[in-house]
Amino acid sequence: MAERIEQRLEDRIPELEQLERVGLFTRKEVRAVLRKSSALEYKIQRRALRKEDFINYIQYEINLLELIKKRRARIGYSFKKDEIENSILHRVHCVFNRATGKWKDDLQLWLSHVAFCKQWNAKHQLSKVFSTMLAIHPNKPALWIMAAKWEMETQLSSESARHLFLRALRFHPECPKLYQEYFRMELMNAEKQRKEKKEFEQAKMDLGEFSYSEEILNGEMACIIYRDAAQKIKGVEFHLAMLSIAKLFDFTQDLQKEILESLQSKYVDDPLTWDYMARRELELGSLQATQHTTKQMKVSEMTQREERCSAVFEEAVRAVSTEDMWKCYITFCLERYNRKTNSAELKQKRLQRTLSVFNKAHESSLLPEALYKQWLQLLLESNLFEKAKEVAEAATKCFSLSVEVWQMRLQVLIQLKSNDVNQCFEEAMKHMKSKGTLPLWTLWVEWSEGTNSKEDTEALYQRALHATTPSESVTIKEKYLDWSYRCGGYKKVKRVFTSLCESRPFSLDFFRKMIQLEKEQESCKMLHLREYYERALREFGSTDSDLWLDYIKEELRHPQGKPENCGSIHWRAMKMLQGNLVEDFISKYTLLQTGHL
Repeated sequence: MAERIEQRLEDRIPELEQLERVGLFTRKEVRAVLRKSSALEYKIQRRALRKEDFINYIQYEINLLELIKKRRARIGYSFKKDEIENSILHRVHCVFNRATGKWKDDLQLWLSHVAFCKQWNAKHQLSKVFSTMLAIHPNKPALWIMAAKWEMETQLSSESARHLFLRALRFHPECPKLYQEYFRMELMNAEKQRKEKKEFEQAKMDLGEFSYSEEILNGEMACIIYRDAAQKIKGVEFHLAMLSIAKLFDFTQDLQKEILESLQSKYVDDPLTWDYMARRELELGSLQATQHTTKQMKVSEMTQREERCSAVFEEAVRAVSTEDMWKCYITFCLERYNRKTNSAELKQKRLQRTLSVFNKAHESSLLPEALYKQWLQLLLESNLFEKAKEVAEAATKCFSLSVEVWQMRLQVLIQLKSNDVNQCFEEAMKHMKSKGTLPLWTLWVEWSEGTNSKEDTEALYQRALHATTPSESVTIKEKYLDWSYRCGGYKKVKRVFTSLCESRPFSLDFFRKMIQLEKEQESCKMLHLREYYERALREFGSTDSDLWLDYIKEELRHPQGKPENCGSIHWRAMKMLQGNLVEDFISKYTLLQTGHL
């Protein structure tokens, strides 16, 4: 091993001598590079190899290349690259090859090598890397696409890219992404050849025996790919993706027509097909911009286009009367409504259309639960308050077991300061089971705090504690404690805290809140603080080291504290804390003793 390392270090000497001779590095820097290289070489030549050592080696060499590049730019020297950079590049490739050979499954290593080759324009080496990587990882379509794109865009070889895509499809015959990128590549190749041919014709150059394939120029290759893919891959999303790619090229009208016809024949009952056909009306027959085009003409033309879209959607919801179809229609209406326009008339028409569609979907009992919220927001924004109340009530009839829908209705009533809020809360609770009702109880007590008497609110808190599940009651307890202090001061909150301590579970914040309230009093009593800390430690003493530390700090710093108690608190903490928390407690306790905490 030592001989091999010595040989590799000797191989470096010519490049290092050149670095010093041309003034890129000083002798001292050259020696430092040699020392570092020696240490790195030993690490990657030992028996027990570590991936980190290879990565560190490669990173050091890359940093060295970057430094040389900066030094060259600074002194304006651009010679001797074969003797210096090429030697380092060759070494980095060798180390990458060793690393990827040892850790074949580490995709990040392979991709790092690919990135390195691209950065330093090592085309021949990159071709080898792609070939080896794909042989080991043929199950990853993204790698095939990456390799094919490189062949097409960098190597300008459509043949090699096509060959890679065909090989990839043998491994992944039903991969939509592979077909889409292969389809795109063939269209890009056709576009490129069409431009070349046009330029040659304009220059009146004789092409001799060379001729362009009409099949490629007309996009026939892409058409074959689409037909093949359409037989293997089902689903409207794939056809729409292919159509969106085809639309990027101005010579694919026939191809677009074929895809569209296939969509309409195979997926006539799919909402996405109708959605595309309707939205297509926005693009068709657009007004040609002229000097005489007025704003009113533009508004009129946009109104007509949106009405054509709406007409297709109306036909769609008659033909395919499903929730998904109505959702597509409503989404379109909301998108158009939210678009900025200076025309009040157009904005009003969009609003009326959107509200009308919401209403029709609701009357058909096909409005999804999530869309009721958007409908209500729109009604409230438009100051249609009575309609909003009516819709909110209808939503709770349709989804009587949904906490979110009841919450939505109640928020509308609260916002409108209705007299029916309390009645609605009672109605909601009749439909709900105790589990999952926390959002409703939280909303109810928050509303009651600002509206009802203290007695009614307290009774509601007591009711909420019994009605919610134990885990949900934790939040109610925290809110109850906070409200008690705000409305009745310290004596009131102390009584509430004592009563709540009779029923588990609790949160740590419940106790922390009480400790904080005690500390805010002018006559803060250590006796009370001890009670709160002891209660908290009974619940959380095994899982929270900071609680013990805070208790110790209080004994040390409070005027009524007893520093002599700290030893016993420390001993109890060591017994109760679990796992790594003991070490955490010891380190923080040490900092506390030295005055750093």
